[in-house]
Amino acid sequence: MASAKKQRISWQSMNASSRSLDQKSRAVNGVKNTLLGLFRFVIIVGISYVILAPVIGIIAHSFFSRQDSINPMVFTVPINPTLERYTMAVKYLDYLPILGRTLLYVFGVTLIQLLICSMVGYGFARYQFPLKKLLFGCVVVMIVVPLNTIQFPLYMTFRYFGIGSNTVNLLKTPWPTVILSVFGCGLRSGLYIYIFNQFFRGLPKEIEEAALVDGAGSWYTYFHIMLPNAAPALITVAVFSIVWQYNDSFFANTFNISDSIILTRKLDSLINVIANAEKILTISEQQLYFDAGVVLVLLPVVIIYLVLQRRFIEGVERSGIVG
Repeated sequence: MASAKKQRISWQSMNASSRSLDQKSRAVNGVKNTLLGLFRFVIIVGISYVILAPVIGIIAHSFFSRQDSINPMVFTVPINPTLERYTMAVKYLDYLPILGRTLLYVFGVTLIQLLICSMVGYGFARYQFPLKKLLFGCVVVMIVVPLNTIQFPLYMTFRYFGIGSNTVNLLKTPWPTVILSVFGCGLRSGLYIYIFNQFFRGLPKEIEEAALVDGAGSWYTYFHIMLPNAAPALITVAVFSIVWQYNDSFFANTFNISDSIILTRKLDSLINVIANAEKILTISEQQLYFDAGVVLVLLPVVIIYLVLQRRFIEGVERSGIVG
């Protein structure tokens, strides 16, 4: 009896000591997790601030009044906020008409790139033909070669577009970007072809085999079966194309596309136009109008991204460009 009692007491003491050790380990783990979470929070906030601080500054300054702009005590939050900067920016940017033409141009080029790049990517993924690897290597080269290296050839091609004496000047029009997109050489087309190629390679071939058994041809299979299944890749490429076409300055400047079509080109002259029309000579006040113009130009892209955000992230995950 005495030995059993001693054994029971020893087990109780061991259980108590193990519970105390568990409590200490949980407390230590809790402190570690708290410190790690705090460290992550600080890092995320710091990185977010570095990225977002210029944007926050531009948005805040666009509401500054003249008194705020000359007040050294005002840094970010305006004391006397005003919408005058936006009123003037909308007026001298001719905002709504040019925005409409810009979106028409951007969405038109995007639709062309979606059709052409998806067809090329599908061809590389599913068909065997001579020089396939070499041609796909050329697609990869399109991704890595800097556009500045081909700027002059592109300019001369569309300055004298045609054969022999039958040439036409396509500069100052959107036709050069449209033609490049039709032939799969538009802005970032190489990347889009690569995305579609990776996505179509991941789809099971049994889908096409079943369609072939049912009597479907290649074109019917592509447009009615494969393309609807490629919705994630289509959304990913669409968002990329819209944003890059909307913010493009390389092709717009190379081909000297009219600022009545490209809103970002109109923005470049906003300060000079307002300074001459309103007789505003103070550089700091001129910058406030430019900040309002920047916000107006950014707004459509932000809205498009917010609308397509969930589908865009899903498309990126399924399109083979993660990691």
